[in-house]
Amino acid sequence: MSKYDIIVLGSGPGGYVAAIRASQLGLKTAIIEKESLGGICLNWGCIPTKALLKSAQVFEYLKHAEDYGLKVQGAEHDFDAVVKRSRGVADGMSNGVKFLMKKNKIDVIEGFGTLKTGKKIDVDGTEYSADHIIIATGARSRELPSLPQDGKKVIGYRQAMSLETQPKKLIVVGSGAIGVEFAYFYNSMGTEVTIVEYLDKIVPVEDNEVSRQLERSFKKNGIKIMTSAEVTSVDTSGKGVKATVKTKKGEEILEADILLSAVGIKSNIENIGLEDVGIAVDRDKILVNSFYQTNIPGYYAIGDVTPGQALAHVASAEAILCVEKIAGQHVEALDYGNIPGCTYCTPEIASVGLTEEQAKAQGLDVKIGKFPFSASGKASAAGNKEGFVKVIFDAKYGEWLGCHMIGAGVTDMIAEAVLGRKLETTGHEVLKTVHPHPTMSEAVMEAVAAAYDEVIHL
Repeated sequence: MSKYDIIVLGSGPGGYVAAIRASQLGLKTAIIEKESLGGICLNWGCIPTKALLKSAQVFEYLKHAEDYGLKVQGAEHDFDAVVKRSRGVADGMSNGVKFLMKKNKIDVIEGFGTLKTGKKIDVDGTEYSADHIIIATGARSRELPSLPQDGKKVIGYRQAMSLETQPKKLIVVGSGAIGVEFAYFYNSMGTEVTIVEYLDKIVPVEDNEVSRQLERSFKKNGIKIMTSAEVTSVDTSGKGVKATVKTKKGEEILEADILLSAVGIKSNIENIGLEDVGIAVDRDKILVNSFYQTNIPGYYAIGDVTPGQALAHVASAEAILCVEKIAGQHVEALDYGNIPGCTYCTPEIASVGLTEEQAKAQGLDVKIGKFPFSASGKASAAGNKEGFVKVIFDAKYGEWLGCHMIGAGVTDMIAEAVLGRKLETTGHEVLKTVHPHPTMSEAVMEAVAAAYDEVIHL
């Protein structure tokens, strides 16, 4: 039986990062993967979807070339080529992880791993043991009883990024990050898209003003949006799909070629031996302490299988903390209140901290500033004037409570707010930090200035 210091089960952005950090710290490490290194994120999630979205953005630019004084005639898209490019990007990233495993002398074990008592894992009949076992098996598309996925007419995100034929009509159920990103992509490619959202606004975890802005932008581009609506049943007996949608006004039948179910994710915790080992689970999540130890000594869990936010960067951060704690280093627990969220449709959305509604619900006295990109020189020059930056500060102490952005490239700007909050930066310190001109990032400084009645360019 092979013996290791650490064995990681699953090779997504939590698993492979855990393995690399363990190897860096001198621990003999193995990683187990049943499919492709990199997990869902690199192969069927974060990376290939961004490749699809980039193709959509480039196509949008071509369609609006005259806005920039350019003439492009006969611009067309090749759906198959767009999908092929996305798969190529994903394959390249997966090969990059293979290189990192080799570089860091990590043993890669291919197959399905099942946890055993005594800190052992069985992989298709072969047993391996370790002093520490980290569970990082991730998640998959969640299925609702009313929306059983057949992989053809009712699909999840995995099928949505590799369809052989572009649908003429698409229903997207759920308007979280996955739902709105695919809605934008297919709409840009020319598909007629309808979003059905159970709650009363799209991107429901975001600030209300951000949600309203995205709804305006989507509707302007021809996306139909139904909020406070629920798909109660689907009929796939015909050529396409018929969805019965319950709304405040009554029932409505929507017809489309395909329905994409984007109603969240389901943790991959079945049949991996949790019950046999006695690892505690609650509501589809493995219970862990602040350093990702389960209730059974020697077994840990990180990423989407735990109660934290189901985001790739969260899984990676948890992985590093978990391994460094195992190695005896001094580490601080992760601050889940300072995790940035990003949505990569157009316009992009990025946020961190409290929304205005959450801050007021907590009874906080707040200063709120907002700066529209329509007043930004860089945004005007780039032709991307949609959206704004909104900041929320505690009126008494100047604490940066939240930052919410919607617009071009904001997913690359939100780190300023995350770092500022980590360093307990006050509004006045942001104001006195010189931001380069002309940039989109100036809008952060201007929004802070607006909160303190010092804004110059409004």
